[in-house]
Amino acid sequence: MIANRIKFACLALVLILSGCSTPKSQWTQPPMAVPFQPTIQQQIQLARIDQLLQRDDLDNETLAQVYYERGLLHDSLGLRDLARLDFNQSLSLKPNQPDVFNILGVYFTQGAHFDAAYEAFDSTLELNVRHPFAQRNRGIALYYGGRYDLALEDLNAHYQQNINDPYRVIWLYLTELEQDPETAAEKLRNRYNAATDNNDWGWQIVRLYLEDVSESEFLRQIATESEDNDVLAERLTEAYFYLGKRYHHNKDFSSALMLYKLTLSGNVYEFVEHRFALLELNRLMAEVSINQPITPPAEPAEEV
Repeated sequence: MIANRIKFACLALVLILSGCSTPKSQWTQPPMAVPFQPTIQQQIQLARIDQLLQRDDLDNETLAQVYYERGLLHDSLGLRDLARLDFNQSLSLKPNQPDVFNILGVYFTQGAHFDAAYEAFDSTLELNVRHPFAQRNRGIALYYGGRYDLALEDLNAHYQQNINDPYRVIWLYLTELEQDPETAAEKLRNRYNAATDNNDWGWQIVRLYLEDVSESEFLRQIATESEDNDVLAERLTEAYFYLGKRYHHNKDFSSALMLYKLTLSGNVYEFVEHRFALLELNRLMAEVSINQPITPPAEPAEEV
């Protein structure tokens, strides 16, 4: 019943959006999900780990694993400074952990410490050349560091491992857009056509970038097809981030600013899109001159 009410409310908001007449006015009443909150299971798990760490009979390898698991829990709750302390403690007890280097690399990327991020991802791949995320994450770090040629090498190699993953296609497109906007869309279309299975919801973002679906229809589908609030929050986190990237690229800074803030609103801390929304906000503000402040979106015109 609650999920149906949420769907209905979001659908009503999307219908309002679809009636707006200008790009900026459509973001005055965006669809929202109930933000993620700490669950009782997470809180109990955290309390149990804290009790476990009070024992004095754990060897270093076990302690390293416990600190790593508590770090993941802190990370899922958005407590990233505490998570980083746990990951560093785990690494000091057991230095050969590719997963720990990988997530620390993501944290370094979030903080725009790109050289440290590259080193962390290099360490991950030295320890596990087949790590499922390190090459992608290094490619994203290189993208944010402005090293687009190297980013394309990593992201293209990652894409070749699974051409049916829409998010690999999206990050390749975003990087190519910085180098050659004229051919980026064509390459995006070719990769979309090359996919043998494009039923994953993420392909809808690709269709949005290809302009095969309108923004209002894109949001309408999220509202009507999300099974519950968790799915709604996750999809809106992705939707607002990649919409923000498009508005940002087109120099519509006020819309991009709002969309990045909306990306953060669902508290979906573990998603890449949430992780990099703050970084995008900082990049956006750096692009805006102090003499050209961001203006709020225009009010929607009254219907006659």
